[in-house]
Amino acid sequence: MRKLQFIGLFIFTILGLLSCEPKIKSPIPSKGELDVSKVIFIGDGQMGGYMNDGLKNEGQKNSLANIIAVQFELIGSNSANIPWINSASIGISTAGLAPLHLGYKTDCQGNVSLSPIRDASIGDVSSISQSCYNANNPFTVYGIPGLRLNQFTNPNLAGTNAFYNRMCASQTTSLLDELLAQNATFFQLYIGLEDVLDYAKSGGTHETLPSDLQFQQNYEQVVQNLTANGAKGAIATIPDVSQMPYFTTIPWNGLTLDNSNVGTLNNIYNPLGFYFQLGANPFMMVDSSANMFAVRPIQSSELLLLSLPLDSVKCNQMGVLFPIRDEFVLDAEELTFLRGKIESYNNFIRQMAQTYNLALVNTDQFVSNLADGFTYNGVSMSAKFVSGGAYSLDGIYLNPRGNAHFANAFIKAINKKYQSTIPEVNANKFDGVRFP
Repeated sequence: MRKLQFIGLFIFTILGLLSCEPKIKSPIPSKGELDVSKVIFIGDGQMGGYMNDGLKNEGQKNSLANIIAVQFELIGSNSANIPWINSASIGISTAGLAPLHLGYKTDCQGNVSLSPIRDASIGDVSSISQSCYNANNPFTVYGIPGLRLNQFTNPNLAGTNAFYNRMCASQTTSLLDELLAQNATFFQLYIGLEDVLDYAKSGGTHETLPSDLQFQQNYEQVVQNLTANGAKGAIATIPDVSQMPYFTTIPWNGLTLDNSNVGTLNNIYNPLGFYFQLGANPFMMVDSSANMFAVRPIQSSELLLLSLPLDSVKCNQMGVLFPIRDEFVLDAEELTFLRGKIESYNNFIRQMAQTYNLALVNTDQFVSNLADGFTYNGVSMSAKFVSGGAYSLDGIYLNPRGNAHFANAFIKAINKKYQSTIPEVNANKFDGVRFP
């Protein structure tokens, strides 16, 4: 009986302690040094809600801009005014395709597995073919898919970018002029991602990167004009895109060999000095400087792109007898060049934050943290494709939960710089990748 009484007393004591657990009070929302009477958001597709390789209404609701704007409402800012795509529309990508969703796909070997597939054969062109501009209610979110830094002053941008054309006041007015017409008191600028993506996604074959001087002149022109009326703001660095799932998902040594094929390949490649073994081996890639046959094994430090046609790898001996073309590989030299450019651009962005007294968001650090992986309120987050929980199905743009984490990075930087107490977002309330 005494033992039972002791146990009862012990349980009662523990429950009492738990009931007395101190409650942590959230800080009272405060705008600090901010003037939030007119807040605008500027950037490319990531700012505007581009995800799963497309722009649609759901993505806009869960965009980086809208998530931050909701938190800004807590300190007196107005709701974001977004150039909405109709909620019934399937949306559209920058290439005119339908966005992706996770579904079941049969490969060339007859195997069925979960894979990103398009919502339809083509995107909804009508969703961006008509103007949604309203002179009485100008937009505050300028998240324009495909936008590059050198296009801010282009008076013909509306003729080349349908996402901007549908929202602009005039087809002959530059984006920068439209932004200045808003007379914003606070701006958030995340630009430069598209400037480096064209080079990276082409395996270093299609586009070059802006020179340091071009980047610096274009970037300062934007920032200088946005701050000319005394507006405060937050600007963000450019991440190392090579850490994103688009470049890290397919393993360099994904060529698995058994007794039936290792001997054949050795007979072919041994004369070139290349040797294969049972199990995992590096894929073969095209390299014009390698030898007279312009072929060599991919190195562990080099990256295969998610655009690599996997059915050709599985069934048509791509990467084995037919080396993988350069457009599907970021080789060591290209990676060094890409990362060096991004670091150079970022050094200037950091300089601009100091020169114009702006908050600085370390986007490069945010993406690096995802690459390393972390746990948030008991939920693991990483840059792993699909299962990592942060990136959408295109392997580059963030999903709603990833955007929520990204929004917190902006909020932290703004609070630190301007002594505000904007509450952070509970990122776990937002969706990751949806499974069928």
